[in-house]
Amino acid sequence: MSHKHRRNKLINNYQGNNPAFRPKKNMNDSEMVNERIRFKEVLVIGPNGEPFGVMPIKAAQQKSIEFGMDLLCVSPKAVPPVCKIVDYGKYKFEKEKKAKEAKKNQKKTVVKEIRFTATTDKHDLQTKANNAIKFLQDGMKVKVSVFIKGRMMQRMDIVKETLNTFLELVKDYSSTEKQPELLGKDYFIMLNPKSSKK
Repeated sequence: MSHKHRRNKLINNYQGNNPAFRPKKNMNDSEMVNERIRFKEVLVIGPNGEPFGVMPIKAAQQKSIEFGMDLLCVSPKAVPPVCKIVDYGKYKFEKEKKAKEAKKNQKKTVVKEIRFTATTDKHDLQTKANNAIKFLQDGMKVKVSVFIKGRMMQRMDIVKETLNTFLELVKDYSSTEKQPELLGKDYFIMLNPKSSKK
């Protein structure tokens, strides 16, 4: 029995919630395709965008059979619901392909933070710089924050000097978009990884 005849038989025999009816295993539960479409009437669009108008669901399913294709409900909340005649297998393949490409191209930005004070000694500053370099080499952004303690707020020259010393240590691995900013008790700057560095 051909695919066309099998689908024709299903449509002709289908009555409401017929327990004998079993949907295709490869159908997405969230999508209404062929016999899963339960609306009485739908607006039908042809495979090439042809407007076939509003018709009873069985007539719409029969129309898709004439094309040797499937009926997919693309806008179930519309009045009336909109269905399109498509090659569902090809449609699913293209949809999954686009989803994979989008996921592949989507880069999740990870931000790590390095904190120290204006009085942090050079040895500890170098250790923190090494950690920042590792993050930058892994493609992460790094937020470098100098925590300003007590009266050090009156000595911003020392705070800026400490931050500049740190930036000098990581300059070969990072780039900046903005100048350092003061927010509360943090004097910070965002570092982006240099793509040329491995």
